Amino acid sequence: MTVLTWSDERVEQLKKLWESGLSASQIAAELGNVTRNAVIGKVHRLGLSGRAKSPAATAPRQRKPRPAQHMMRVSRPVSRGNTALAHAFEVEIEPDPIAYDNVVPMSQRLSLLELSEATCHWPVGDPASPDFFFCGGKALTGLPYCVQHSRIAYQPAGDRRRQQAKTTR
Repeated sequence: MTVLTWSDERVEQLKKLWESGLSASQIAAELGNVTRNAVIGKVHRLGLSGRAKSPAATAPRQRKPRPAQHMMRVSRPVSRGNTALAHAFEVEIEPDPIAYDNVVPMSQRLSLLELSEATCHWPVGDPASPDFFFCGGKALTGLPYCVQHSRIAYQPAGDRRRQQAKTTR
């Protein structure tokens, strides 16, 4: 492997080629026995200024006009709660008159070591706090959460978008 040093002549040639607007790849090919990355490194070490971009490079490209497409909107049935989840797992979900507000009975609360596949894995509180616990309720078959926490975790995308729109207004 031959290591070439940057002789004064090669540096001068590099400067001229750089000022003339050639790319690092083109300069490497012109100099020979040097890589594009070596050219970029030398330009950086020499502190050569960035070149002014050509007018073609700075001008925004014109977009091709697209024909107008007509969109047909189809209304979807609005779901209350998460009945799709209930149907998927054949669980009867009754509407809650009071929102489930992370109020978990003391006897139901579990630590990480007490969790099993049959218990709800919903975290409550700050994990760094000594008061942190998991819900521990009866988990739905095949899911890590109880009915109430499944409603929160598995919302249809449309419902989430509507809720986000309401909170940002």
